[in-house]
Amino acid sequence: MEEKEKTVFIFGHKNPDTDSVVAAAAYKKLKELLGHNNYVAARAGHLSPQTDYVFNKFGVKPPEYISEFSPKVAFYTDDNFQCAREKDSLWKVLGNLEKTQDQVIPIVDENGAYKSLLHYNAFAKNLLIQMNPEKKSPVVTSIALIKETLNAQPIIFRRENEIFKATILVGSSATETFKTHLERHKTEPLVVIASNRPEIQEQCIDAKVRLLVLTSGQVLSKTLRDKAEKNGVSVIISPYGTSSTSMLIAYSTPVSSMSDTSISAVHRYDPISKVKPLLREVPCRCLPVVDDANKVIGIISESDLLKEPNVELILVDHNEATQVIDGYEHYRIREVIDHHRIGTLCTKEPILFLNKPVGSTSTLITELYRENKIPVPVEIASLLLCGILSDTLILKSATTTEIDRETAEYLSAITNLDVQKLGEEIIAAGSVIGSRSAQDIIAQDLKEYVEGKISYSVSQIEVDSPHDILARKKEFLDELEANRRAGKMIFAALLVTDITKLSSLLFFACDKKHESLFTFPKQEDGVYYLNDVVSRKKQLIPMLTEQIAAISNE
Repeated sequence: MEEKEKTVFIFGHKNPDTDSVVAAAAYKKLKELLGHNNYVAARAGHLSPQTDYVFNKFGVKPPEYISEFSPKVAFYTDDNFQCAREKDSLWKVLGNLEKTQDQVIPIVDENGAYKSLLHYNAFAKNLLIQMNPEKKSPVVTSIALIKETLNAQPIIFRRENEIFKATILVGSSATETFKTHLERHKTEPLVVIASNRPEIQEQCIDAKVRLLVLTSGQVLSKTLRDKAEKNGVSVIISPYGTSSTSMLIAYSTPVSSMSDTSISAVHRYDPISKVKPLLREVPCRCLPVVDDANKVIGIISESDLLKEPNVELILVDHNEATQVIDGYEHYRIREVIDHHRIGTLCTKEPILFLNKPVGSTSTLITELYRENKIPVPVEIASLLLCGILSDTLILKSATTTEIDRETAEYLSAITNLDVQKLGEEIIAAGSVIGSRSAQDIIAQDLKEYVEGKISYSVSQIEVDSPHDILARKKEFLDELEANRRAGKMIFAALLVTDITKLSSLLFFACDKKHESLFTFPKQEDGVYYLNDVVSRKKQLIPMLTEQIAAISNE
């Protein structure tokens, strides 16, 4: 059997910026245009105001938000399954169960919503109850289900789809004895199995039984047929003998009456940690999996948990372990497409790793469209242009390369968008401070780094003037210090980049023991002035790395 294609999630980094989210969306579209429909664009954080503005402006749905990626039921679910309707006969469903060799069959209502589970334990238990000769339990069924199970020829049909509790009698005894049986059960809905004995047939019709089943292909006389029509008695002809017919009628019961209603379904996004103990509790060691509408989408079993998950990851715009979505270590990383330094990420096997010193991952994604000779859809080209302009400060950042400039011109030609005007528009959308909290702004584009045993974080925001943030200095420094302590980091910083002067202020909350080792020009307590520094990646992080080395050597 051919192995099913895995679903591949394309993630940007935590606290994603515009370039990160755009890269995920555009790369997913490229995969789709190349004929692959198993890719999902995702994001590990909320959209920043700038990113939200960009996707709304061009009418593109942003990638799906997934806060963490610990193993979920959907990642191990077997979707090669079949359901049965609750009104299907047990005989029909068991036939399918035998053909497919499935362990269980979910039972659903007429709208497809999960109701119960048929498994061999439940079937055996309920069948023993029904077949117990001492208790003589009635068979829950309908005339239509009996007809279907027996593959019988209908002669007279009355209320054939109505479910009822049928008392089954076999007309094999002497005429007077059978008459006594009929009288004893006259208040019950009777199904009588009769052979070629006209006197028994007539007794049944006179008693107005619910259904008369003639066996071995026997027919009803014209006189008795007319009488049955008049008395409202349904009549069918079974191709089987009396004993086989009697046995098969027991299997005409709706499958829902034989299934296990005590087994609840699990949701596709339930964590595996929650589902493991549930699987141990059910006798069949299987559970149905449902979506938000309670529709069955698969089955999960204990053995499924021993297999590889049916998802893989592609990372765009990052390759630091601290920046990957939580829980990533449970899955195979298939590709990395990035423009940052090589970080601490490790993989168990070789992967496609595309890393180039350009100003934006959106530049790299555009190159992939061109290399594959795939035309870039206008809306995707618009997003990619925004990703480049955002990450390179309208092509003015120190990270900007000739490749970025040429790519921006290429995308501008496709979209008929003015580079400078669009850049100013999206930078303005991201620089609005207003009533936003300090923590919201710090978390908007926050990245964590690890240098040996030392960890730290650097956030960044571009503004047309740092005045509003300076006026709230204490609030920002307090939040940075809280983040530093919570993460047990050496320092937490916020790079506030002035896009009009192409310089930055660095808000810096540091462990007092090491604060003196950082020798940036101080503007005021907790705030440093960084002339001509606008790039976190190419300018600030290398400077920090040098100064952190002094701490490592202490």
